Amino acid sequence: MAEQLVPSALLRKADKILFVAHLALGDFTYMQNCFRAFARAFPHIRMHLWVDEVRRTPDASQWEHLRKYALYDWVKACGMFDKIYDQTYSPQLYKQSIDEARAEHYPIVVSFAVLRRHLYAELARKLSPQGFIVAQKKRVRLLDIRKHLAYRKLDAFVPAYAATGQGQHISAIYAGWFESLFGIAIPESERFPYLDVSAQWQQRARADLRAQGVADDAPLVFLNAFSKSEERSWPLQRMVELAGRMRNLEKWRDAHFILNVVPEKLAQARSVIAADQSGKLRLFSAEENFFQLPAVLSLCSLIVSVETAVMHLANAVHVPVVALMRQTSPEWTPIDAANSTVLSVKTRKGWLTEISVDDVMAVLTRDA
Repeated sequence: MAEQLVPSALLRKADKILFVAHLALGDFTYMQNCFRAFARAFPHIRMHLWVDEVRRTPDASQWEHLRKYALYDWVKACGMFDKIYDQTYSPQLYKQSIDEARAEHYPIVVSFAVLRRHLYAELARKLSPQGFIVAQKKRVRLLDIRKHLAYRKLDAFVPAYAATGQGQHISAIYAGWFESLFGIAIPESERFPYLDVSAQWQQRARADLRAQGVADDAPLVFLNAFSKSEERSWPLQRMVELAGRMRNLEKWRDAHFILNVVPEKLAQARSVIAADQSGKLRLFSAEENFFQLPAVLSLCSLIVSVETAVMHLANAVHVPVVALMRQTSPEWTPIDAANSTVLSVKTRKGWLTEISVDDVMAVLTRDA
């Protein structure tokens, strides 16, 4: 193995470290294990986390939604970080957060950002003018002076990975980063995602379902059509159709179907299911706390989800999942192959709309 990027002598004397990432729920599902391994290897180093909001905007009407990003509940609850910078969603708060971080005089800053890498190299140096700075780096064209200058600010860099061709799962890629950075070996057995869902949230999920007339012994199917990007989403009408056709199978005849909806799409979802006469469709949105989501997932017998965090959280709560995926990100296939069925689009850059209800039903009928 090549010499680790962050010198051992620096790690021995450092009292804290700042990790920078534009984390999504799916990222943290697998990176949580890496942070846990770091905490065990270097118990004397306090971990701080900068969660950069790539949707940062001066539009004040969007701030409330961005402020309540579900990831913040999870990273706070995991208990590994002494400080979390989670107010980077507006230009003013972003500047205040930079000033706050500079006052910490971090001896080590590591950026895991894989989008606009050169900007995060600049940010890392801005956050710690005198510290040891590491960030992701991608090959730069000869005349792209801005990027060359940005990468010169780094003391070391993690090479960008190729999304296709490596044959590695994202959990292995993340583990590889931590090994190259800190000399920490994270075996495959310690990369499986985990979630600590308290009894409080499990009881709350069950109580909410009872209030909607769902008996404790009723089979539950969780359906998620929404992603942050259109190409990774499925029309909600198809999920409604899927639920109706699943009820024709003996296995799911008495099932209730929980349709996951992001808060900003609730009004649209209500109009879509208004015509349903089955009484078996339930809208769900984790508007109060992130842990509402895994608590409900853990009560289900099956999860059908588009290519987003839900399909990884399904593995974390050990519920079988049918995952609808594009071909562009094979490293993001759910890690639990035994309990995951992946339906892929037929063309290399195809959108999930290429997958039909018939395609999903073929899988479910076969399994039934």
